[in-house]
Amino acid sequence: MSEKKRETAIIIRKEEISYGIYDMWLRTEQIAELAKPGQFVSLYCADGSRLLPRPISICEIDKNDKAIRLVYRVAGKGTEEFSKMTTGMQLDIIGPLGNGFPTKKKKAFLIGGGIGIPPMLELAKQLDCEKQIVLGYRDDLFLYEEFKKYGSVYVATEDGSAGTEGNVLDAIRENGLDAEVIYACGPLPMLRALKEYAAKNQIECWVSLEERMACGIGACLGCVCKSKNKDAHTNVNNKRICKEGPVFLAEEVDF
Repeated sequence: MSEKKRETAIIIRKEEISYGIYDMWLRTEQIAELAKPGQFVSLYCADGSRLLPRPISICEIDKNDKAIRLVYRVAGKGTEEFSKMTTGMQLDIIGPLGNGFPTKKKKAFLIGGGIGIPPMLELAKQLDCEKQIVLGYRDDLFLYEEFKKYGSVYVATEDGSAGTEGNVLDAIRENGLDAEVIYACGPLPMLRALKEYAAKNQIECWVSLEERMACGIGACLGCVCKSKNKDAHTNVNNKRICKEGPVFLAEEVDF
């Protein structure tokens, strides 16, 4: 796990790429150099009434330009504040936090659903293997064109307006796809289905769990999930998503 840093980042680019979904590049002093695919950062609000930072997954890393890209959905007052900020403004961040995806040279599924799609982009860039990228959308196909640069992309939409009608597993079956390892981030129902699919087909499966967090550094135990083995920190069967996660081997956690 990378060492975390707290620093003041500068917004170097920001735009709305879909309704309520914002794309923001931040220049950092050290975080970009340390970051790995699957990790996240926590952003502090300027409004003093909102004390807790907001965790946002890292979408892309540009080590040469010392920058990280965050793609997030406005979900509350904190993310709404960030959405109104403009180029050149500063904000305090801490990161990189949590662990990232292990990069293995196996035929891979990269599966993202909804706002779990952005964290898969940097992984798609860094994985050196045959990649099949399966993306589940509710409506607008944000980031779709960017993923096409890094592998074969398959899409599932609830209404069938693009790709397969249904979910990511429907797209996998419809296109006759197979893999040796699964990397996934998205809503819990999707991850549960993938965990079951992986177990049935004896496929290694890594999932990134999305959860509301408080401290973001493992101190408050506000974001635990059930685990197969006892946690050394608490001596009970749980894992802190912000600390031991957000990426887990699917068979090791219950969700």
